Amino acid sequence: MVQRPFAVLDRDGTLIVERNYLSEPNEVELIPGTIEALRELSRLGFGLVVITNQSGIGRGYFDETQLAGIHDRLTDLLAGEGISLAGIYYCPHLPEDLCRCRKPQPKLLELASAQLEFDPRQSFVIGDQACDIDLGRSAGATTILVQTGYGRQVAAQKLTSPDYVAHDLRDAARIIKGLKASNGRETLN
Repeated sequence: MVQRPFAVLDRDGTLIVERNYLSEPNEVELIPGTIEALRELSRLGFGLVVITNQSGIGRGYFDETQLAGIHDRLTDLLAGEGISLAGIYYCPHLPEDLCRCRKPQPKLLELASAQLEFDPRQSFVIGDQACDIDLGRSAGATTILVQTGYGRQVAAQKLTSPDYVAHDLRDAARIIKGLKASNGRETLN
């Protein structure tokens, strides 16, 4: 069986507008271009999965029921456009908890790849923060830093070393399409 490649996506600042500890489903707002980008990734044969740090739970800003409402709102917005996520994985812990599921630690990516049967080394990790890129690099994935959310600041301060830097998720999808086309040509020669 040939494994399907995946786009491993951060949530806040990558798919949806960054809000400081988003706690209300009605505040979920897709970043412009997100729908087009996810459609393109799906056309290219990629599965879509979200991995997100949600320390607002550990801080007491919201609970898992509220988070489920936020994720329901996100999946409803995407479903309305014909896009489905294979899963949403989140870490509820504080940074000082030193858990293995908080990005850049690998536990959630390991769990997602086992449950969804994909190889992280054949996938792309896309996000707006150093922890996203560091997670992808440690797993052997190709990494793309988007300059939405905190990404512009992360890029300017050189807080991490992504394989690629994209203006936004739509630009990241263009990069992936170009890489896939290039690899296809090399395979045919």
